[in-house]
Amino acid sequence: MHVQDSHWSSASAVAPGGAMSTSAAAGGTRGDAARSAPLRVDAQRNLEHVLRAAREVFGELGYGAPMEDVARRARVGVGTVYRRFPSKDVLVRRIAEEETARLTDQARAALGQEDEPWSALSRFLRTSVASGAGRLLPPQVLRVGVAEDGDDGAGAAGVAAAGDPRVPQQRIQPGTGELRLVSEGAPEAGAPAGPVGSAADSGTGSVAGSVAVGDGAAALLEVVGRLVERARTAGELRPDVSVSDVLLVIATAAPSLPDPAQQAAASARLLDILLEGLRSRPV
Repeated sequence: MHVQDSHWSSASAVAPGGAMSTSAAAGGTRGDAARSAPLRVDAQRNLEHVLRAAREVFGELGYGAPMEDVARRARVGVGTVYRRFPSKDVLVRRIAEEETARLTDQARAALGQEDEPWSALSRFLRTSVASGAGRLLPPQVLRVGVAEDGDDGAGAAGVAAAGDPRVPQQRIQPGTGELRLVSEGAPEAGAPAGPVGSAADSGTGSVAGSVAVGDGAAALLEVVGRLVERARTAGELRPDVSVSDVLLVIATAAPSLPDPAQQAAASARLLDILLEGLRSRPV
């Protein structure tokens, strides 16, 4: 009798013709969903690990660092990295865009929350250096070219014409020390193939050029320019200090040291020295 009851209990889940009942099918669907949920969680966790590792590796070694280093730091296989980012260009663009946006938000916060021009600029510098985002700026944002003799600012070295794509590749205005945006693809006279960590240096195709294109970097330059102009107009910033100088400070004032406490202390000390160098002094 017990065997018979067991037989009918199991058979009751099967409809005539061998089809599974609705309740049993629903249970199977729920089981499949439960099994797939951990996979989605694992995939999201792997993505976070890869992005965190990429920020660390590129921040320490530059955008020329190989994908293998990113995978090793994330403790995943290289294949896992490439499943989420089909090329290094895609990963570099993602990191550069996120960090550029972070810097822009920090600059806007300083601009909106500090009434004193020098306090606003100082706050932005301290916040951005502490976050380490400056080390991950696109290479072309930090590229500074010196105008050659006879360069009148015309042609490829001039400001992009209205309607032309504008990228944050920068050149110094002759006699002013100021930077300006130039047209995409405009080569710099006598420039080397590319800076260390750029596409030309690392063999990564268009990494250095592609990450610099877009509204994100232009927005950063615009808001940092407002911080610089306010401090200069107030007489608190040296007149020869440009936007490029400020970006160079945030890109270089966060040394990479193995001990976090030592790194924070070294960054704070270096930034104090650099800020003193940026301030204007009474004649």
